[in-house]
Amino acid sequence: MKKTLSRRATGVAVSTPVPGALHGAVLALFACGSAAALAQAAPAGPTTAAAPSLAEVVITGSPSGRAELTAPAQQMNLGSRPMDVKTTLGDTLDGLPGVSSTHFGPNASRPVVRGLDGDRVRILSNSGASLDASALSDDHAVPMDPLTIERIEVLRGPAALRYGSAGVGGVVNVIDNRIPREPVEGFAGKADAAVATGNRERGGGLMLEGGNERLALHVDAFDRRTGDVNAPRLLSCTQGGITTSARRICNSASDAKGGAVGASVFFDQGYLGASASTYRSNYGTVAEDDVTIGMRSNRYALEGEWRPAGGWFQSLKGQFGRTDYRHTEFESGAPGTVFTNQGNDVRLEARHRPFGALEGVIGLQAASSHFSATGAEAFAPFSRTRSTALFVHEELGTPWGKLSLGARSESVRVASLGNPDPTVTRFVTGERSFHPNSVAAGVLVNLTPAWQLTGNLARTQRAPRDYELFANGPHLATASWETGDPALGLEKSTSAELGAAWKAGAHRFAVNAYVSRFGNYIGLQGTGRTRSVDGEINPLDANGDGIADGSGQAILPEQATSGVRARFTGLEASGNLRLWGEAGLAAAPGGSVLDLQLRGDLVRATNLSTGEPLPRIAPARLGATLAWAKGPLGARFGFDHAAAQHRVPATGRATDAYTLWNAGLSYRQKLPQASLTWYARMDNLTNQLAYSATSVLTSTAFPKAPLPGRSLKLGVQVVF
Repeated sequence: MKKTLSRRATGVAVSTPVPGALHGAVLALFACGSAAALAQAAPAGPTTAAAPSLAEVVITGSPSGRAELTAPAQQMNLGSRPMDVKTTLGDTLDGLPGVSSTHFGPNASRPVVRGLDGDRVRILSNSGASLDASALSDDHAVPMDPLTIERIEVLRGPAALRYGSAGVGGVVNVIDNRIPREPVEGFAGKADAAVATGNRERGGGLMLEGGNERLALHVDAFDRRTGDVNAPRLLSCTQGGITTSARRICNSASDAKGGAVGASVFFDQGYLGASASTYRSNYGTVAEDDVTIGMRSNRYALEGEWRPAGGWFQSLKGQFGRTDYRHTEFESGAPGTVFTNQGNDVRLEARHRPFGALEGVIGLQAASSHFSATGAEAFAPFSRTRSTALFVHEELGTPWGKLSLGARSESVRVASLGNPDPTVTRFVTGERSFHPNSVAAGVLVNLTPAWQLTGNLARTQRAPRDYELFANGPHLATASWETGDPALGLEKSTSAELGAAWKAGAHRFAVNAYVSRFGNYIGLQGTGRTRSVDGEINPLDANGDGIADGSGQAILPEQATSGVRARFTGLEASGNLRLWGEAGLAAAPGGSVLDLQLRGDLVRATNLSTGEPLPRIAPARLGATLAWAKGPLGARFGFDHAAAQHRVPATGRATDAYTLWNAGLSYRQKLPQASLTWYARMDNLTNQLAYSATSVLTSTAFPKAPLPGRSLKLGVQVVF
């Protein structure tokens, strides 16, 4: 017998608002190109035959059982929406209002939230730390494959401080069921298989679960292989000394595989579980035609929860994670620079019993990591980072809504250990200590049964990372020589946000406006100097554009890490308008529904110290999708438009506007012991040539790295 898991023990069920009526107001907002925000979670359109209405979802960031959050919480349910799965985490989330992607080619893509990237967006695995090297450099992939992900949450506001003050932009929580959190009665499973034309993808995944009321077992595995990705134009490629031209993005093939085993034991007042997972990937870096990366990440996790019958606490939850990450960069097949990152993360949370209308959690988190880089392109030293933190998140229910408060206090120590190679002497050694403190408050007001207003204020502090403090070396993936600043102080920001949401049946609309001011925004700034790959400053024959000098060595512009004053302002909106069918959330049996789904966003980021725009900021974006469903059939057709981005610093490259059209079909087939979802998805229908404003490749590897061209993906998901 199969049991469908609700998996709500760790979260709060919420309804995901998407747009609504107020037809004229909605169309006016989007017509003026302003853009979008989301009130809780808005999936991107139906991928199964279910009516394109918004289903109930689970948000783990709330400590209470109430349905509303004071800050936006976006969610994608990939487990039941196979059509939405892309090859990387960043590309999968790209297109949600306020979320874009670093897009270092099709294989390395990290989420960018409201213009903030790197360590300002914290990526978690089941609410625990995810350790890798993706924030260090854009060409380093996140070692997670969407094939094995059940759902992804993007949290902001007071809830985000439960997971780290470094997540100024937000928290991306990747959730799977590798440690079962509820009993599984009998046996259940899921299998996915897909092929695609644009990158010659051949991929599949399998998940099996079984057990009884006391024991649950989980096994999953995936394998995905792709070739060089289709491009809308001819591009050159030099490999093995031979130059060719083709409508393919050179060196963009990949081969990824992995899996996990996990188990949980359940008792009357909780559970205790463990899992072991592995991820392997070999992929081309796109920036350099002959450079590939071989990646390996092993993660071991323990998790348990105890729900005592009495006392002060409603539940006590503990998590422990151990990660062993390593990747090697190969040039023409020869191993070069090797990066490793090993570390532990411990997290304890106590959910106290309600004090009247006050509910919340308090917790402790401790983490340690050891990073190393060896080889000619090791631009950061060996380092050790240790942190401990106390946090609290409280919510107070009121007759008119709720109040929310989050706070976090940390102690962080970052040590540079230099490099064990005696010939490498360019790194400063030493240790810095930081004590960041962050606080956030939010309010939600139910004006009427249909209208909600939200407001949030936050004061956050982030400790600089090891590479921001101590880097000093050539970083060829970004075509620069990067230097850190050991004297950096805390990155500090103050943010404010206002939002409104309205819903009436299937009609929904949400808009959020925000502003964030940084007193010490840490980033790379050009110094005007150049360096050879050996570190020589301003070589005599340097021309400053990265072209080899007379000795054959690359000449790299120097970029130094520094803190500047900065301001981010933005607007996000999303909406759903039922054009045809029942006005309620679900269609009548056998009836058909047609929805118009709208989304958009706009962010402006300025370096207040120089007056210049900050680099790699997404332009104004607008999207619309017609989503139709009748019985087991579903279809969608829509577009995503990105405006031209001319607000770039002097060293940046402006990008032209583009519109990407897409379409999808799905059919759900019921079998006696299983259900099948067949789907077809067409991306970039018109084969539009486009370049991402948020990708460093647009400046450093232009025109070699456009966005992918036309692609047809066919797949099937079997649930049994």
